[in-house]
Amino acid sequence: MGVSELSAVERVRSYRKTYVAMLISSILSLIASLVLSYDAIKLAAQPTSKLACDINAVVSCGKVAKSWQSNLLGFPNAFLGLMTEPVVITIAIAGLSLVVFPKLFLKVAHVFYGLGLIFALWLLSQSFFVIKAFCPWCLLVTVSTITVFSTLTRVNLMENTWGFSDERYKKIVNFLERGWGRVLYTGIYAILALAIIIKYGKVIFA
Repeated sequence: MGVSELSAVERVRSYRKTYVAMLISSILSLIASLVLSYDAIKLAAQPTSKLACDINAVVSCGKVAKSWQSNLLGFPNAFLGLMTEPVVITIAIAGLSLVVFPKLFLKVAHVFYGLGLIFALWLLSQSFFVIKAFCPWCLLVTVSTITVFSTLTRVNLMENTWGFSDERYKKIVNFLERGWGRVLYTGIYAILALAIIIKYGKVIFA
């Protein structure tokens, strides 16, 4: 094994915790997608069915599932999770197996999952402000999507796939190695939790 190959393998080994977080999050998102897909099929067969997470007018998977936003592309959004999450799981397992991904592959994965994150956040905003109800399984998908995108972002930045200058790249690596990336996305989780408590707390904890 050459010096450059050894360096690459050692670099990928340092992403172990990142790939573990990616794997766990994508598995959780896949489970949520399976539940939501089952519920979508159940509602299609019997629209008046009551779902397990139909707790009240606010915490209601059924209310969210029956909205047009949940079938934006003409089929249940959950089906997208069934298609994409196995790919992410494969990437995470390959990363844990010390596979060194080509930069083009990492770029494409970063962009596509970024679009997925935008879609998930749009659905969350619709749930908050238009549908005025939220689905715990959908929320799990959103949180998992944020985590997976964060892990993909970390790997892309550490591998400098976007070709930053040496000076900027060093600053980015220093920022990440100091743990500020984790602080950033933990702050995002806290904001989501706070928003839910402020908007729905009286109903949830009643």
